[in-house]
Amino acid sequence: MRKLYSPSEIEGIIQKYWHKNKTFSATEDSSKEKYYCLSMIPYPSGNLHMGHVRNYTIGDVISRYQRMLGKNVLQPIGWDAFGLPAEHAAIINNTDPEIWTKSNIYYMKSQLQSLGFAYDWSREIITCQPQYYRWEQWFFTILYKKGLVYKKTSSVNWCPYHKTVLANEQVVNNCCWRCHVRVKYKKIPQWFIKITNYADQLLYGLDQLKNWPKQVKIMQKNWIGRSEGINVTFNTVNCDDTLTIYITQLDIFMGITCLLVSIDHPIVLKIAEIDPNLAHFIQKCDHFDIKSSKENIHFFEKKGMPINNIYAIHPITNSRLPIWVVNFVIPVESDGIGASILVPAHNQQDWEFAYKYNLPIKPVIKNLDGTEPNVIVKAMTGDGILFNSGEFNGLSSCMASNIIATALITRGIAQRKIHYRLKDWCISRQRYWGVPIPMITLENGVVKPVLFDQLPVILPKKIASIQNNRSSKHIDSSLKMYSDWTLTTYKGQAAIRDTDTFDTFMESSWYYARYTCPHYSKAMLDTHSANYWLPIDQYIGGIEHAIMHLLYFRFYHKLMRDEGLVCSDEPAIRLLCQGMVLSDSFYYLSANNQRMWVDPTHVKIKRDKMGHIIKAVDRNGRDLIYAGMCKMSKSKNNGIDPNIIIEKYGADAVRFFIMFAAPVEAALEWKESGLEGSQRFLRRVWSLVYQHIQNGPVHTLHGLMLNYEQQFIRYNIHKTIEKVTDDIDRRQSFNTALAAIMKLVNELYGAPKKSMQDRVVLQEALLVIVRLLYPFTPHISFILWKALGGLEDIDYATWPTVDAQAIINDRTLIIVQINGKMRHKIYVPLNSDKNVVYKLLEAENVLNKYFIGKKINNIIYVPNRVINIIIQ
Repeated sequence: MRKLYSPSEIEGIIQKYWHKNKTFSATEDSSKEKYYCLSMIPYPSGNLHMGHVRNYTIGDVISRYQRMLGKNVLQPIGWDAFGLPAEHAAIINNTDPEIWTKSNIYYMKSQLQSLGFAYDWSREIITCQPQYYRWEQWFFTILYKKGLVYKKTSSVNWCPYHKTVLANEQVVNNCCWRCHVRVKYKKIPQWFIKITNYADQLLYGLDQLKNWPKQVKIMQKNWIGRSEGINVTFNTVNCDDTLTIYITQLDIFMGITCLLVSIDHPIVLKIAEIDPNLAHFIQKCDHFDIKSSKENIHFFEKKGMPINNIYAIHPITNSRLPIWVVNFVIPVESDGIGASILVPAHNQQDWEFAYKYNLPIKPVIKNLDGTEPNVIVKAMTGDGILFNSGEFNGLSSCMASNIIATALITRGIAQRKIHYRLKDWCISRQRYWGVPIPMITLENGVVKPVLFDQLPVILPKKIASIQNNRSSKHIDSSLKMYSDWTLTTYKGQAAIRDTDTFDTFMESSWYYARYTCPHYSKAMLDTHSANYWLPIDQYIGGIEHAIMHLLYFRFYHKLMRDEGLVCSDEPAIRLLCQGMVLSDSFYYLSANNQRMWVDPTHVKIKRDKMGHIIKAVDRNGRDLIYAGMCKMSKSKNNGIDPNIIIEKYGADAVRFFIMFAAPVEAALEWKESGLEGSQRFLRRVWSLVYQHIQNGPVHTLHGLMLNYEQQFIRYNIHKTIEKVTDDIDRRQSFNTALAAIMKLVNELYGAPKKSMQDRVVLQEALLVIVRLLYPFTPHISFILWKALGGLEDIDYATWPTVDAQAIINDRTLIIVQINGKMRHKIYVPLNSDKNVVYKLLEAENVLNKYFIGKKINNIIYVPNRVINIIIQ
């Protein structure tokens, strides 16, 4: 063992040793308890960022810890390789997306390996490889045959930049989740999977997920959006049709002043044929304003137009209600209704629309104190007592809802209805770089799934005309441009391939199951292997995946269960969502007032006494504006290259800092001073072990009699084991686990090391510390374990266990101060009072020199902690 700690000299060698010996390869072993730990599959963007590093470090710490518990651990890794970023980068860089993707994988793989993650690389998956997506295509044809897949011309979210469809979950604030360009509304033929058939299973299955974050479950529950209400039928005047509207809040029913219909409602389309003004309004809205998600109606101007001379009849009052065509009612194709009530007195959005168009506002609920609401200023949205409601006056909101619903149902104009916000999953994408949808159309128009022996349907070779066209970053790059590829046959008949590709969430919805049998060629899954490893014991990823990935992930698992491929109901038992990684962000304003973000490593910083940044200058001497700690991103140019940090501080210091700097669910502020502190601590541990072994071997002493100080050290050792175990296992509070280890190391620096008894206790402590640190800092632990004479490699060592006798402590260490300065330490019986402690000090006779010519004025005592003798 070298005297000085040098991570650059040990880490690469150890990583090669692990790779050569296949240390972390996993196989099914029925004699052991299995543990499947998985971090969400990375996208090969070209470079790891610190968000990746945090995610995968957490997973590796958990995996190594579970391995030390004696479990059969599987921790695989792979690449979610299809998608728009690769396609656009390939166009910009004048290359094939496959070449670009594979080169990124090669580089990012080397970065992961440099961090020492304990992956079973033999199970590596790349989703753009035909041997992977072949089974995805096969499964789609099975779902089609089971009636769970259908195609229809549908109004969809269309990204004009990427020229492709977006699922509702991929529209954020009415913009594309990737490019942030405003989404448009378009009707095209699309393939759908019936996720709505599983709405109740997805909803009530959340109750099984006891170890998932509450926030994730709430988000999924809200997205599924199950509600119980009634469908009310409104008759019309001067029209042959009726209007059906789904209503959940019935206490405000008597306050309806208007009915609203979407621009694609059949009544509207019929009238628009003879009303050019209405047709013009529809055209304007269709082009600019229609959205297919309720979440987006807050981000654009609400517009409306009344239908002349056609009215609805209120089913209780028989009064006439105007009908307005508006741009913010969810279209018929999205929820099957396309109509809504307007109650401006008791809904703020309705109030704003009524105020804009000077529509009547009728309050029907008093405040709980009996006063009438002032609806001139805003809507009254709380519960109260009904008035202006005829026969229902005086009822509470809760009672009125049930009574009015019953009245409508009794009259035969309403029926109870369960409604879901969740819509079927649109999986068609109009791009090249994705999995071709395995469907074909015969000459007679009949649609058929591709036969099994013709799978996989492989992408055509990227044509030069697209590859070399760099005039636009968003050119049409769909499979329609490959005319030769689209021609095929089906049992001897000419046919045309489908030219859409799968939504890439399809690939990331089942990869975790394929990890259990990545080389199996006879079926989508080897059920024996899949059911041995599944469900995942620990899944790790960001909260931003709560709806899109995690919902599809759960849905796909249930589809595979129903096909007999897996036997569990849910894919993951425990979910951990790590927080973001933040970094200092700096910018200056360009001549045209644009923010030009500057790499923090190129910034010279001046701080005040409190450590706050008061001045920042770039390499060119330009004054910069400090934007605070922001999420690491390319857009703000504040990402940190892991390779540079690893080269400077070592992988173990990076891993230590990542796990110590913040609780895993919280945001982590990236500070290089924290890395310096992490490396400094590892040097202290190295030095402590080095000094210990320099004093020669430690003999095993049987029947060892320990003094109070040695007993107290053992007490601290085993209390630390107890705390670290609980922090990692139950609480997943890794930062406090590391704090406990650091505290023990600090205590050992001041411990006696002269006698053989002292050294035996220290040997025990160091062997414990190295094992406790191993999941966090495996490289240095590997070396120190060998130096201390540990059996085999530490990769096969067991987690330290608590000696129950050692933590039965009847004594405690008291710090002895004189006028506030520490002068001595003494072990005394637990819960001793001040007089007992002082008498024990007198008996030791070590403080007399401080009392010569002095008088004791006071003695301040904090039980079990400190005694402070005030002298004068």
